Amino acid sequence: MMYMGAASVLLMSTIGAGAETLRFWTTEEQPERLARQEQMAADFAAASGHSVEVIPVTESDLGTRATAAYAAGDLPDVIYHPLQYALPWAEAGILDTDAATDVIEDLGEKTFAPGALAMAASNDGFASVPVDGWTQMLVYRADKFQEAGLEPPTSYAAVLAAVDALHNPPEMYGFVAATKVDENFMSQVLEHVFLANGVSPVGPDGIAPLDEAATIEVLEFYKAIAEASPPGDLYWDQSRSLYFSGNAAMIIWSPFILDELAGLRDSAPPTINDDPMTRDLAAATGIVTNFSGPSNPAGAAWGDVRYFGITSDAATDAAMEFVAFSMNEGYAQTLAIAPEGKFPVRRGTEEAPAKFSEMWATLEVGVDRKAPLGELYEQAMIDEIVGGLDVAQRWGVADGQLAIASKVINSQVINRFVREYIDGERDAAATVAELNAAIANVQ
Repeated sequence: MMYMGAASVLLMSTIGAGAETLRFWTTEEQPERLARQEQMAADFAAASGHSVEVIPVTESDLGTRATAAYAAGDLPDVIYHPLQYALPWAEAGILDTDAATDVIEDLGEKTFAPGALAMAASNDGFASVPVDGWTQMLVYRADKFQEAGLEPPTSYAAVLAAVDALHNPPEMYGFVAATKVDENFMSQVLEHVFLANGVSPVGPDGIAPLDEAATIEVLEFYKAIAEASPPGDLYWDQSRSLYFSGNAAMIIWSPFILDELAGLRDSAPPTINDDPMTRDLAAATGIVTNFSGPSNPAGAAWGDVRYFGITSDAATDAAMEFVAFSMNEGYAQTLAIAPEGKFPVRRGTEEAPAKFSEMWATLEVGVDRKAPLGELYEQAMIDEIVGGLDVAQRWGVADGQLAIASKVINSQVINRFVREYIDGERDAAATVAELNAAIANVQ
């Protein structure tokens, strides 16, 4: 298949075989988000002559609906989908990997974040086209770090140095670590911390033993930040509350905290002072997306990426044109759905490499009030937020074992044994042995 580029295909579609009616499945089903997608589809229709039916699908139903539609020969043309479906759907024949690869190559492979592409890389191209993503963030009080002469928390060592310098409870906790075993938040934070030190429970052949020495480093680090946290079962709520009140030096959180930090959401206001709409805390905050452990100096960012999949039942040329439009002329509409959680995985064009990342910083975020990210945060912080997608990782993706890695995560056995180690029930070496035995039994 030869993809001739957005302009060429657009011309062909208007003078050639006639307009197509495309079906587009999206998991962004909230009314405001649907309206933005429908506007983008209308803009595409005006430019191309093709029409697009935007069909909302609940994310939890997406897998079963796609499988049933494939069996019936009735797939939509394009599906907006999460990471976990990219490679399995390609292997099952649901996705047209040639079409996705051609779109990426035509738009310019180097214009995309490498990490987002790598997660969807198949043997002979790409399963789907990366659309947007976000990276988990280590959020820290940059003002306090500067006052104490501390380096940003880009490594285990730098985090622990900051804990030693800033931990002064109850006025200031050095960290608020996730310790509530049955919360997915703890699973997500732990995966990030394990990835930072290069440790994974899976390899090319599936479940693989954790490296003992590197895992002991993870456990000792996590115990140290847990001991610098308040007592109890902690998850996202306490992390945010203590950081917002000025009583935490560091937390790990998603970028959905960015608008709240700046006083734009009444349901979660900063309480660092008497003004619930204050931007003081946002101004005092720094973030790190990629941090490292001693066994993995390059470090890692934990990323969640979403994709456009062109299906095997698609009107291929028109579907490719729609995806190309969505990642180019329509990219502002695509990202504006929720900019704080939709970082641009395509940074720009070959002619203007920063075009879309600069545009993203102008998009407004917030709930009860709105403001552009570029008004709320310094450019260096914007660059760090977006840059995490260059090195974003997840357990199992590189090895083609995301499905079994997800089962390990969902079993929460890692959460449980890490918590037991923190609580002193066994030493680090014994904990690694118990973890390996428990992970091996995950079905």
